[in-house]
Amino acid sequence: MSFRALLTEKAEDGTVSSAVQILEDARLPEGDVTVDIEWAGLNYKDGLCLTGQGGLVRTYPHVAGVDFAGTVRESDDSRYRVGDKVVLTGWRVGEAYWGGYSERARVKADWLVPLPNGLSARDAMIMGTAGLTAMLAINRLEWAGLSPSKGDVLVTGAAGGVGSISVALLRRLGYSVTALSGRPQHADMLRDLGAANIINRNEFMEQPDKPLESARFAAAIDCVGGAVLGKLLRQIAYGGSVASLGNAAGIKLDTNVLPFLLRGVNLLGIDSVMQPFDARTEAWARLADLFDFAAYAGNVEEVGLDALPEKAAQILSGAIKGRVLINPKG
Repeated sequence: MSFRALLTEKAEDGTVSSAVQILEDARLPEGDVTVDIEWAGLNYKDGLCLTGQGGLVRTYPHVAGVDFAGTVRESDDSRYRVGDKVVLTGWRVGEAYWGGYSERARVKADWLVPLPNGLSARDAMIMGTAGLTAMLAINRLEWAGLSPSKGDVLVTGAAGGVGSISVALLRRLGYSVTALSGRPQHADMLRDLGAANIINRNEFMEQPDKPLESARFAAAIDCVGGAVLGKLLRQIAYGGSVASLGNAAGIKLDTNVLPFLLRGVNLLGIDSVMQPFDARTEAWARLADLFDFAAYAGNVEEVGLDALPEKAAQILSGAIKGRVLINPKG
């Protein structure tokens, strides 16, 4: 048996390139469950893997794709049977292990989650790692005391996958949302998703820095890190929290202790890669119940495997809005 896959290879001169190839099943890595992939997603990490950046991929040739959804083809694990619908996110699949940019994958059963009833593989990838991460962030913020009555919630990097889904989910839950973005051309999209206010990132960063600034937000979901995170921490209200889940703007954090000592601000790290099974299933179930697919439909683009090298460059440059879905047969 053979299947199509986007194979990423590294030349002797260090150049990384990807092309669609036909591979035999014998090329699949070891695992308990073989899945026929119906849809995969495009994430920032995928852009790094396909371009050879970030040191995420150590062994070539490689198949990228950090999330996918499909149907079980073969299983050596009693938890999954042929025909079951499953979704995979995280566990360094697509980085250290072959991932979803393929018609077929073989993975460990522990990495899979059953699709909630009524959710299709395409639905799952509209949300994907981005949706799961957004839901985990909201769950954590609410655990720390956030409720709609507390005030505005800021979402940074709001036009991207995690950011835009965060805006939509927060609005569905009754929160007042302020969207921060460096791409003003997507302001209408963010308003349609439920943002009550739009802040231009450049204007936000140009405001004079103070050790402690006016308390503007009850909480924040920060998708970019770097200087943006450092500044917004100084604008969180007493007892508020920031869910930190991205580093597109850098990994350095320039801050001071006053937001923590004088306002009791919480900085909450959100990891979607190694989340335990129960947390994943809870988040997926809540996503399936909350997410408004009709409202988000205009922010979804579908491509085939051949388009991924170009899309990888676009997501790294900030030129992608919403979600890009990959049909491995397209």
